[in-house]
Amino acid sequence: MEEIEIPSHFLCPISLQLMRDPVTVSTGITYDRENIENWLFLCKNDTCPVTKQPLNDTMADFLITPNHNLRRLIQAWCTLNASHGIERIPTPKPPVDRPQIVKLLNEAKNFPSSQTKCLQRLKFIASQGERNKKCLESAGAIEFLASLVKKNDSTTLETAVEILFHLKNSETHLKNLITNESEIVDSLVMVLRSCENYQSRAYTTVLLKSILDSADPVQLITVKTELFIEVVNVLRDQISQQASKAALKLLIELCPWGRNRIKAVEGGAVSVLVELLLNSSEKRFCELALVALDQLCGCAEGRAELLKHGAGVAVVSKKILRVSHVASERAVRILSSVCRFSATSRVLQEMLVVGVVAKLCLVLQVDGSLKTKERAREILKLHSRVWKNSNCIPTHLLSSYPSS
Repeated sequence: MEEIEIPSHFLCPISLQLMRDPVTVSTGITYDRENIENWLFLCKNDTCPVTKQPLNDTMADFLITPNHNLRRLIQAWCTLNASHGIERIPTPKPPVDRPQIVKLLNEAKNFPSSQTKCLQRLKFIASQGERNKKCLESAGAIEFLASLVKKNDSTTLETAVEILFHLKNSETHLKNLITNESEIVDSLVMVLRSCENYQSRAYTTVLLKSILDSADPVQLITVKTELFIEVVNVLRDQISQQASKAALKLLIELCPWGRNRIKAVEGGAVSVLVELLLNSSEKRFCELALVALDQLCGCAEGRAELLKHGAGVAVVSKKILRVSHVASERAVRILSSVCRFSATSRVLQEMLVVGVVAKLCLVLQVDGSLKTKERAREILKLHSRVWKNSNCIPTHLLSSYPSS
């Protein structure tokens, strides 16, 4: 077949693909709509890719103008070359604009019977790209959806949470949300408690993480024990990998503030983290679990829960030198907290029997973090009178045991 040369002005300057919906920005350069919108709203650029000049406004309606003449030329060229297998591109539908969304939101607010239909329409709009998400945010959709979540109405709740999940990337709007809708965190916790749909619980967990990332210290200090209980339940149920990692990151974000470590321990976090470490070998997951456990072992209640679990100390030791340098460092930190503040004779004997002391000796022999080695050395020195002459330490490791 004869090669068909595509006219250069039919190509998008960004991707060099045939334009399907050509639009012109304020600098006079024409792009394909999908490509330029991704450049502006997904990649968060504010300049013209070709000229590097700043674009006028933050709203897509002012930045982008459909180039109907070029689109008709492209369609005509496709028709002329149909015999070569080129399909005519369809005429694109006009993109949704802010007034349309405002009208849709007002309809949902004023006519509750139409809310389900309106939410489905909003869900579809949100799925059609970053530009539409930005229009939804500017029209007040986030605040409206948050009000539906607070009502906890089963007919609209799951869809409202899903749309909020897809709009979660706007840090400014999320910060405004937690500032202006102070009850939103409690409402999302209620969703986790009452909703049986795993997908909705996963959306809610990730959304909570995004919202609390934008919170100020006062808001982080005042979160309730119920939040930790529900986040721990997400981990226990292993809803999805995304939800579990979001839950772990949420624990890590919250634990340093106020009494949150104790709240997390009361919520059952320590035993669930130990069980997760027993059953997972995935690198990033283990690292996050050990970071969270390290934070919880910074308080007496957390260490007590770790020691109460039959496999707590053993599984922490097992992860040393098996996952990553980060995991080894955190595991040794946990053991250091136990040895410095909770080292009863029973605990010290258990650490010998389950191989913790041997593992610490091994840490001194292999290549690794100097900080981790130094911490392992300090632990071994601290209890050398109890451990050094034990038969539980393999002979080939005794030579690495540090002198007192």
